[in-house]
Amino acid sequence: MSDQTTTAAPSPAEPPAEPSVFTRIIAGQIPGRFAWADEVCVAFATIEPQTPGHVLVVPREQVESYIDADDATIAHLAVVARRIAATQVRVFKAVRPGIAVVGMDVAHLHIHVLPLHEAADIAPSRARQADGAALDQAMELLRAGLREDGWGAFVPAQMGSPALA
Repeated sequence: MSDQTTTAAPSPAEPPAEPSVFTRIIAGQIPGRFAWADEVCVAFATIEPQTPGHVLVVPREQVESYIDADDATIAHLAVVARRIAATQVRVFKAVRPGIAVVGMDVAHLHIHVLPLHEAADIAPSRARQADGAALDQAMELLRAGLREDGWGAFVPAQMGSPALA
């Protein structure tokens, strides 16, 4: 048996019947608080953060799950998640970054990236509805930190838009 690396994703049975909530956020049909935007993906605040600064890294293309995405997309999402995580650890004074791919609630690939202060922070049961002011404060802190870390070209000019500069 040969060890082959594939770059193509498995073919989905059919395209999604309707846009996911994440596709609608990216399209501006639902408000979002964006910390990152590039040609492949965006990162925005979850409305139920487990810790302040918790974001979702989401491909612009609606791909249902981790195993449906092509290798290049997965690699890109991983790099963006690492960059955001490094900034989160610094600006939220976290012990470690938390990264999780779950995808049970929304059929659109997304990576949870959150600053961890203790191991229990990664538990989904820690998620709590956050008010707008708290989300705004956490996202502005993260956005400023990403600029300080040299990623300003990927921080959208307006927090409410994933538009590229």
